[in-house]
Amino acid sequence: MREADILVAAVGEPAFVKGEDTKPGAVVVDAGYDPGNIGDVDFAGAAERASLITPVPGGVGPMTIAVLLAQTVEAAERQLGL
Repeated sequence: MREADILVAAVGEPAFVKGEDTKPGAVVVDAGYDPGNIGDVDFAGAAERASLITPVPGGVGPMTIAVLLAQTVEAAERQLGL
């Protein structure tokens, strides 16, 4: 993680990625979520080092929902032969 220019965290462990694990200038995408609105990345620590970072909640969640809806519509169209 300390050498990654782009770090995508999807571990399922709240605050698993610490600030010191983040390469200075890296782009951090936190795809993890815990019911307490905590992502897989320690946001405060990583934000000090990252050039860009997604928040939890409100980061990748809306995009995930949009893609799932689009795929559901596509699957229904295929099933109906449209």
